[in-house]
Amino acid sequence: MFINPLFTKNVNFSSLFASSAFTYTPRKTLAALCALSALIPAYAANVVVPPSEQMVLREIQQQVSANRLKSDVTELVGFGTRHTLSETKSTTQGIGAARRWIKSEFDKISEQCGGCLEVIYQKQTFSGEKRIPNPTEVVNVIAIQRGQLDPNRYIVMSGDIDSRVSDPLDFTSASPGANDNASGVAGVIETARVLSKYKFAGTIVYAALSGEEQGLFGGKIMAGIAKKEGWRVEAVINNDMIGNISGINGVINNTTARVFSEGVRVVETPEEARKRRFTGGEVDSPSRNVARYIDEIADKYIPNLDVMMVYRLDRFGRGGHHRPFNAVGYPAVRIMETNEHYDRQHQDLRTENGQPYGDVISGVDFDFNAKLTSLNAVTMAAMAWAPAPPANTQISGAVKASTTLTWQRPEGKMAENLAGYRVHWRLTTEPTWTHSQYVGDVSEFELKNIVIDNYFFGVSSVSKDGFESPVVFPGPAGSFGGYK
Repeated sequence: MFINPLFTKNVNFSSLFASSAFTYTPRKTLAALCALSALIPAYAANVVVPPSEQMVLREIQQQVSANRLKSDVTELVGFGTRHTLSETKSTTQGIGAARRWIKSEFDKISEQCGGCLEVIYQKQTFSGEKRIPNPTEVVNVIAIQRGQLDPNRYIVMSGDIDSRVSDPLDFTSASPGANDNASGVAGVIETARVLSKYKFAGTIVYAALSGEEQGLFGGKIMAGIAKKEGWRVEAVINNDMIGNISGINGVINNTTARVFSEGVRVVETPEEARKRRFTGGEVDSPSRNVARYIDEIADKYIPNLDVMMVYRLDRFGRGGHHRPFNAVGYPAVRIMETNEHYDRQHQDLRTENGQPYGDVISGVDFDFNAKLTSLNAVTMAAMAWAPAPPANTQISGAVKASTTLTWQRPEGKMAENLAGYRVHWRLTTEPTWTHSQYVGDVSEFELKNIVIDNYFFGVSSVSKDGFESPVVFPGPAGSFGGYK
């Protein structure tokens, strides 16, 4: 059967050699090559396609432990309250004790991997705010695993430390915050345990952020530092409530998760908006293509999990810690459960008319918590092993029968793991990329007989081991930035 690579999502020609028809032996080598050449166009005859599946990602998925997550959530719940304004001196109660415990866990992980993590606090004092009336030090706990080839490219996983009850200024009442958001912080710690065993091309950051319930202050601190220090942030994956499977509407579902992502970037300039009006890009921001990347990872590597991509910045009228990163132009998304139980969110611990209220540990499903944690771990590993997303991606083809894409190739160590590029396209009404073609190590490619008017297009980088970056939509609307 003839296979047309123009209409095949994942064409892996190397797999043909693994089939019985192409057993690789000295006597059959020439015949195999001849047969292969009959299946591919002349321009691709010398292109070796990297593998389309990486078994190490399945290995990572299987290492995430529901038992360790339960232990960590139990520890965090045990601090009584983790309210941003709560006790900081106690060794057993309040947010101060919680963040010191988190740091100690990162330190243990770093010791086990030979000092592979830089564990730091990020601090800033706020006052005069609606939910921080008096001077309060907001403290993040950050662990950084430096990349080997491209250390200034950052992939961030975050969860927020703090918890609250009904009154956002009540910092003394018991506030377990088991699902919101001990589940997310535990996921960050567990991901660090797993990924610290490996070395990556890009840098991975494990972030436990504070002050979320008071106005997303921890995220603002970290985003500001990243901007000041010139981080090239490829993705921020914020985890906020990743352990509940029971909806307030009675639905119980442990097989889906939501990923929220912004459409048009808030930092878009008027000139960029004018260009986007004529070229498209409303649904192809870097954040949106990070969401598509997560969806594809789930389909390939996370058993019994389907990602619901929500084309919205966050839940209706509400917000999470990815937003401060979006606000300064970084790609950032939110991962969370699909079904929420509002009686368990921001509630005083009580029972009314036989109905319990409060965010307690019995409301966390740790197998589901592990499933969403493994989605993060596999996604971040794949991104960090892949080369940087293509820079300066451009497109042309008006009033032509074909479409041409161009992009900039990295130099030096950044390019050491680069095999080449894959071009992607989809109908404008399709939510995800449906067609792709690996084109080799080039910086320009023409898709013949594919009319620019009818599709959306993008380009991704592919490593020698087959790890692929998120897709970059051409022009400023989809740009992940340059290489510096």
